[in-house]
Amino acid sequence: MAIRKIGLVSRTYRHVNRYRQILTVLIKYGFEELVDRLKISQYLEIGWKLISRTRREHVETLTAAERARMMLEELGPTFIKLGQVLSTRPDLAPAEFVAEFSKLQQGVPPFPYEQVREIVASELGRPLDQVFERFEEKSIAAASIGQVHRATLHSGEEVVVKVQRPDIEAVIEVDLEILLHLAMLAEKHVEDLRLYRPSRIVEEFSRVLERELDFTTEAMHLERFAREFNDDETVYVPKVFHGLTTPHVLTMEYVDVIPVTDLDALAAAGLDRQVIARRGTALTLKQIFVHGFFHADPHPGNVFALPDNVICLLDFGMMGRLDRYGRECFADLIYAIAQRDASRAATALLRLTTHDDEVEPDHRAIENDVAQFVDVNIPTALGNLDFSKLMHELLDLVRRHRLIIPPDMVMMLKAAATAEQFVARLDPELDMVAAATPYVRKLKLDRLRPHRLLREVFDTGGELLQLAREIPGGVRDLLRLSKRGRLRIGFEHRGLESMLETHDRIANRVSFAIVVAALIVGSSLIIHSRLPPTWYDIPVIGLVGFLAAGVMGIMLLLSIIRRGRL
Repeated sequence: MAIRKIGLVSRTYRHVNRYRQILTVLIKYGFEELVDRLKISQYLEIGWKLISRTRREHVETLTAAERARMMLEELGPTFIKLGQVLSTRPDLAPAEFVAEFSKLQQGVPPFPYEQVREIVASELGRPLDQVFERFEEKSIAAASIGQVHRATLHSGEEVVVKVQRPDIEAVIEVDLEILLHLAMLAEKHVEDLRLYRPSRIVEEFSRVLERELDFTTEAMHLERFAREFNDDETVYVPKVFHGLTTPHVLTMEYVDVIPVTDLDALAAAGLDRQVIARRGTALTLKQIFVHGFFHADPHPGNVFALPDNVICLLDFGMMGRLDRYGRECFADLIYAIAQRDASRAATALLRLTTHDDEVEPDHRAIENDVAQFVDVNIPTALGNLDFSKLMHELLDLVRRHRLIIPPDMVMMLKAAATAEQFVARLDPELDMVAAATPYVRKLKLDRLRPHRLLREVFDTGGELLQLAREIPGGVRDLLRLSKRGRLRIGFEHRGLESMLETHDRIANRVSFAIVVAALIVGSSLIIHSRLPPTWYDIPVIGLVGFLAAGVMGIMLLLSIIRRGRL
């Protein structure tokens, strides 16, 4: 979803009311200091004085994370979804906010059934009764993007129909443009938030929303997941009805499931918690290490059990992908950490991450921090490992060294930590690290298999041959441009913006001071010459000049004080 930069909000009328509402809610939940630090009054020229500066008294006792979660809930679907996405990305938000945003997985109020009928009929091109024998008016689940209704086809098949909220795309478009504007202001004015790169978060969130707003993408995710676990009888994936699926309507098989967190219901159904825990662990590890295609949001509301202890996942809107290289680097990192080999762990971490070109990572410093990380977080008995704590500590280490972990890798870490939590509730004795050992070992051994080595030799040889073919042509092009006098070498200067801005500010202040001095000198001459008109024998023009010089001098002094430099 393309996001427009909205520039001055006053010039984009459709944003004004929503902008005012967002800022009012920010202030209401105690974030007025952030609003002030954004210097928003410089950009919001319309209605700034109309924004309420009051807030509820009871939020004073809540933490910043709790207030942020309540704020997102009040601001509606776009912001609820933003919180849900951030709950899967501990690299983009502090740990306490990630934990609080996880509570946003709860349902939101449904929209009216009349709108559901209109949307489904419009999308499928037929009235509801021609498509379904029965369609329940009451939704069985409602989320930020859409809601779900049970229905029965004329063939007798039980289905669920997921319907997108009306006009949600227009609402999201405006919200995203405002979010991008706020993010850019945060990067410019709030140094504490600059580390998290808010504008990058909004742009990435936009891409996530674009995929989730197209239900055909979720249908393709479902089918790919079903193909990969087609031969696994411990996993069940609902069937998709393609003829009844569009970008705004998703129809799939109804499955009578039991939440894995409902221990009483599992016992009443005669299901074995330990078997479900083992199968859930195997499912998580296969997604990560075997297929490289994983459910990125396996919170308890998306993981269910079926008869015979079969695992069933729902809501495939948010999926992650890991290529072979990423899986192997992650396996190397896990193996090195388990072996307490700080040097190899640091090397694996650098292979797994990227960094800004301007900052070259210090390998020795990273190795020292990894060694400390291993000593503090890796117990002697790996069965006692707290994976969630390990993940947060690892991401803190990465942030300290300004490394960047690929988004899908972070989502995988969060998904694994979430899976470990509900597995531990089902079977506290299960050792997830021990269960992962065979998968890690297999990945490492696969690299040494003769056919794999032979294939890599051929691939590398082919690339070298292609490069050898391209070099003469490239050299010929350079010589031709040089001969014609058209060879150009470009230089890019970085880091000069702040210096130029400082020089502009200095020049402006000096010019301002010269004008003030000129006013004082000129007014003094006028008063000394006693030019009419006068007021109490004082020339009015000179008096006005002195007053103007005084006001301008005070303005200049206040500007210097605000900058913190006298």
